[in-house]
Amino acid sequence: MLEIDDLRVQLDADAGLVRAIDGLHLALTRGETFALVGESGCGKSMTALALMRLLPENGRIAGGAVRLDGQDLLALPESRMREVRGGRVSMIFQEPSTSLNPVMRVGDQIVEAIEAHTPLRGTAARAKAIDWLARVGIPEPQRRIDDYPFRLSGGQKQRVMIAIALAAEPEYLIADEPTTALDVTIQAQILDLIRDLQRERQLGVLLITHDLAVVSGMAHRVALMYAGQIIEVAPAAEFFAAPKHPYARLLLQALPGAARRGEPLAAIAGTVPPLWMAFAGCRFAPRCDKAMSHCATTAPALAEEGPQHQVRCLLYSQPGEALPREPVVARVLMAAAPGQGEPLLDVRDLCVRFALKAPLFHRGPRYFNAVDGISFQLHAGRTLALVGESGCGKTTSGKAIVQLLRRQASISGQALFEGQDLFKLGGPALQQARRYIQIIFQDPFASLNPRMRVADVLEEGLIALRPDLDATARRERLHTLVDQVGLRRDALQRWPHEFSGGQRQRIAIARALAVEPRLIVCDEPTSALDVSVQAQILNLLRELQREQGLAYLFITHNIGVVEYIADEVAVMQAGRIVERGRCDEVLRQPTASFTQVLLKAVPRLVSITSRVDNG
Repeated sequence: MLEIDDLRVQLDADAGLVRAIDGLHLALTRGETFALVGESGCGKSMTALALMRLLPENGRIAGGAVRLDGQDLLALPESRMREVRGGRVSMIFQEPSTSLNPVMRVGDQIVEAIEAHTPLRGTAARAKAIDWLARVGIPEPQRRIDDYPFRLSGGQKQRVMIAIALAAEPEYLIADEPTTALDVTIQAQILDLIRDLQRERQLGVLLITHDLAVVSGMAHRVALMYAGQIIEVAPAAEFFAAPKHPYARLLLQALPGAARRGEPLAAIAGTVPPLWMAFAGCRFAPRCDKAMSHCATTAPALAEEGPQHQVRCLLYSQPGEALPREPVVARVLMAAAPGQGEPLLDVRDLCVRFALKAPLFHRGPRYFNAVDGISFQLHAGRTLALVGESGCGKTTSGKAIVQLLRRQASISGQALFEGQDLFKLGGPALQQARRYIQIIFQDPFASLNPRMRVADVLEEGLIALRPDLDATARRERLHTLVDQVGLRRDALQRWPHEFSGGQRQRIAIARALAVEPRLIVCDEPTSALDVSVQAQILNLLRELQREQGLAYLFITHNIGVVEYIADEVAVMQAGRIVERGRCDEVLRQPTASFTQVLLKAVPRLVSITSRVDNG
């Protein structure tokens, strides 16, 4: 058993002492999948780092114990902990771009883990690494094993991280958002792989994720975290069938899908409170729709409310009269008008080729066609979703349209924005076009300058592309932006590394919105966000589209988001569009065999009881 007993983690920050984890109790057994869910910034990833003793320099474990089969890991010297870390307990980190060594080939990084924790060496270790690359779905593993991380897509880098974590076949796996950057087909493959390892080796899995559909299909038990504490623990079947905490109920109501199309999602107002605060009562009370007068002054304990079901809420231990609240008025969002007139963006026969290193004695250049002649149109006020497997060319298409690949690739075809071919623009004309075409990048950490505060990151675009705004107007614009994306205003004076992955994604979205563009290329804009923040962002994007006529090229693997926000869908495979049409037609009656396979792999909130009964 991997057991956490009264774990407390503290961080030193400019604002004061941050109590990132405040009295955590968990127990994970071999062969069990225990899911840890909750909003970004609530302490999920910090829990994982504490278990592995990989806290940042300003962090420390203030109390508690972490026991592996009765042995306290917190008491081990670092030399002994290295044997445990990766050998007995392994971890898949949330952001592969910052976890992979950029100057080491991916194969060397997998071999390093194999040689550190198994008897295999040399050729045998390399063969094992190739086998793991194949098992996690990397195409041509014999060739890709010698690639550097920068040559891989975001999803492929995540698969390499998974291979590193599983290569030594550990007893316990801590998976921090293991499938966030993966498309649904590879996600299903990875989850099946983890299930197979559980059966073969009785692998215990601590699954940290915001994807409740994945949780419903994988987890045996679920713990919901909020502001450094666990507020509900239950068997997965009970958690999804009858959640007890108000926060849990709101999370399930915030899930996007076809059934909620045309209406705002049930986003939870506000944000997770700063953890340097001294809490007197319930930490969720300011955002709770069931709050009572004594919730602000009485701290609830985690109490039994059924067999193996614990809840931290005064509704059950000290019920009282609910506080008066303004009635919620359900607004119906106007559907996007069918595309009429000239399209805002008209892409014709777009091809993107990258040069490959030629083998010795090979004559002439060699190329890889990342995008092979795609065409589509996008009208103002409409959303076109671009879906497909990782590495199929979705992100490359978006970057080519926004003119970010001019030096790295050979590009042909046309991308007409209001009749102007973006591929022929240069100088002031290109800079002017950049104001109206923005992009939200897939990896928020890699796209934010670590040497700039958030205020400088957001203001940089305003200074370059909105010279009509003075300093006062820019400052007011920054305040509006952080409010829109659900961040506190004190975030403006903090550095990117001080935020969680989901919070950094909100900053990236705010940066794209700053200059008031007309077209936004959204490259997995909600992949790193938890359910409640995803609902806020989707509501925001829909509202901005309705008010300003924004057009979105929405690159995503989340079919639930596509069902909710997209007007049209284009399905990509191997650099080509294999099916395109209205969202409801493509998703309900797909004609291409690849689309059918893609939709079959989509995780849904399923009947937990039948899965558990079947073992």
